[in-house]
Amino acid sequence: MTGPLAGVVVVDLSRALAGPHAAMMLGDLGAHVIKVESPGIGDDTRGWGPPFVGPPEARESTYFLSANRNKQSIELDLKNPDDLATLRAMVRRADVLIENFRPGVLDRLGLDAATLHELNPRLVVLAISGFGHDGPEGGRAGYDQIAQGEAGLMSVTGSSPDDVQRVGVPIGDLLAGMYGAYGVLAALHERESTGSGQVVRTSLLAAIVGVHAFQGTRFTVAGEVGRAQGNHHPSVAPYGLFATGDGRIQLAVGSESLWRALCGVIDLDPTSPEFATNAARVAHREALIAAIERAFAEHSSADLLARLEAAGIPAGVVRSIDEVYEWAQTRSQGLVVEVEHPTLGTIELPGPPLRFFDADGIEQTRRDHVAPPTLGQHGDAVRAWLGETPDEASAES
Repeated sequence: MTGPLAGVVVVDLSRALAGPHAAMMLGDLGAHVIKVESPGIGDDTRGWGPPFVGPPEARESTYFLSANRNKQSIELDLKNPDDLATLRAMVRRADVLIENFRPGVLDRLGLDAATLHELNPRLVVLAISGFGHDGPEGGRAGYDQIAQGEAGLMSVTGSSPDDVQRVGVPIGDLLAGMYGAYGVLAALHERESTGSGQVVRTSLLAAIVGVHAFQGTRFTVAGEVGRAQGNHHPSVAPYGLFATGDGRIQLAVGSESLWRALCGVIDLDPTSPEFATNAARVAHREALIAAIERAFAEHSSADLLARLEAAGIPAGVVRSIDEVYEWAQTRSQGLVVEVEHPTLGTIELPGPPLRFFDADGIEQTRRDHVAPPTLGQHGDAVRAWLGETPDEASAES
């Protein structure tokens, strides 16, 4: 394997999305990721569909395919002493262990943090929970939509306070995975100087609060509670989705110079008292939107986009998912990868969002991506890599 994490071994005990996404991010960077799955069932997401693809006897969930590229799969029953011994042997060889069990589950299996670090003092453990591993509600199960609501994200998403909406992807899970991978990299870096691993904890709650950004300080500093208000920015105007003569376009006017440029394109007076400053435009948002849309109604979206680009004003369309993956710009960035799946054949997957270049500008990004595994596909290979049978591991433990 190639990539910045080549040689790093990750044992992925997680399921669903947050932990698997973190493990996939590490795998994208070249780590050797071994996914541990329940025998005969596997990761929960193997059953999440439709859509399913492939032959009836070997169908695959597209949900599972989204979070498990660049991994191997081994089936282990962690209540079985031999299989638990195999896991312990894997821990001894690993650099990172990822888990998103409810707090206390690993402890009951005899794999509490102290035991894991007795087995391998250099091990970095990533533990992801729903609402945190401690605190008055630390034991709660975490599912993305519940976390989006509990952590305030839904309250600022939607057309109005009476029409709150979840984000269209499981963003709490994805953010927890991203923060988790970020924490793992920091712990691996610190291990170089200390020689010891540590436990990194995050949660869906923490990840969503971590991206509140201006909505957070809007309350903690200014005492204002943000509310859902549709497709227009609460603090910058004009910034949002606007109707045109034949559709809609997005517009982002983030400075006074851009405001003056926009007024030149659509023949508005930039010094009008109700629109002269950003604060004034925010205060008179509805009148501003109406004025812009009156001007936009005389032009097609394509014509407006050309005019706005010529004036240096950020603008764009709203693409459907299929349009995104067919877009030449998406593909130019390595955001679609082709892999060979053992039952599906050649398939395309969303690609990793990072690229690496050396000082001469030559790209060093990993190219040899591996398809998400079928259940237990690499059990024999993993045991051969361990160099011991489960019985030998049991005897050693």
